[in-house]
Amino acid sequence: MGVGSYALPGWMHLFRRHMGEAAAPMDVAEAFEDATRLAIADQVEAGIDIISDGELRRQRFVYEMYERISGIQRQQRPRKLGVPGYDMAPKFFATDKVNAPDGLGLVQEYQDLARLAPDRKLKIAFPGPLTFAANILPGPHYGDSAGGMAKLMDDVIAMLRAEVAALHKAGADFIQIDEPGLTFVPEVRGLGEAADCINRVTQGHGPLTAVHVCFGNNASRPSSPRGIRRLLVALESLETRMLVLEFANREMAELDILAPLSEQFQIAAGVIDVKSFHEESPGDVVARIRQVLRYVPVAKVTITADCGFSAIPRWLARSKMEAMVAGAELVRLELAGANA
Repeated sequence: MGVGSYALPGWMHLFRRHMGEAAAPMDVAEAFEDATRLAIADQVEAGIDIISDGELRRQRFVYEMYERISGIQRQQRPRKLGVPGYDMAPKFFATDKVNAPDGLGLVQEYQDLARLAPDRKLKIAFPGPLTFAANILPGPHYGDSAGGMAKLMDDVIAMLRAEVAALHKAGADFIQIDEPGLTFVPEVRGLGEAADCINRVTQGHGPLTAVHVCFGNNASRPSSPRGIRRLLVALESLETRMLVLEFANREMAELDILAPLSEQFQIAAGVIDVKSFHEESPGDVVARIRQVLRYVPVAKVTITADCGFSAIPRWLARSKMEAMVAGAELVRLELAGANA
């Protein structure tokens, strides 16, 4: 499976840039549906088993979702010129109670995906509470004390819990919480508290959920130190069915942590490096999967990429998906032959 986001078609970059001045609402809806159809078709043609909508209606996976949230106001960016970076990402401060009175649009995204990809295994992914709250300062509404930050987080969690419940009601049975925010938690709050924030979102829906932990992928750059072992206390405390973890970009380091984790969770192991222009071969993927299978029973493994494909061009996303699927199929054949 892919992680969630997919590469924009070239024409969509131009459309996004000019749609405010050149397009009416019907034009915008048509363009996003066309792009979503392409994202689904690329996955189907590559042979992906679990399909997402590519998150093409969102800008960089989370930022446009803030437009659906009431009670926040955009901060002035500290930098606008030069190379893209996390310091250019939108930031906000809370001017009132943080809420999404009309939802975050995820139910509609899921329903559109189900309509466009019938009779397939589907997944919908969205940012978790740590990632959402990281871009919002609690003041002036909540105050800038630790108590204010806790109240802001409570409201973000309530907003996301409602979204999970609505998705479940709409028929979604694979709901992924994306939490790059977990990787820089030690700078802000304890790991136990961080895991509790995620668990309060998934509570009651654990068997339907996965938690994806990566190290950031803004313009193909990570945002935090790339060690997973330091996060084990939080990972082991999560109430979820599957962990989705990044390995290829880290040269398959720390795979040994998967042995104890796989006793508790299904494991989706990242074997495609989406932060590199290197085109993996099926053989590269086979070698990485074999490494994973040293620590995880095959029945508990799902093959995925480290993160979404949104930060690379579409031709490269297709190449990487095709290599991932071909490599997985080769390992399936190996295992079938060994068990014959």
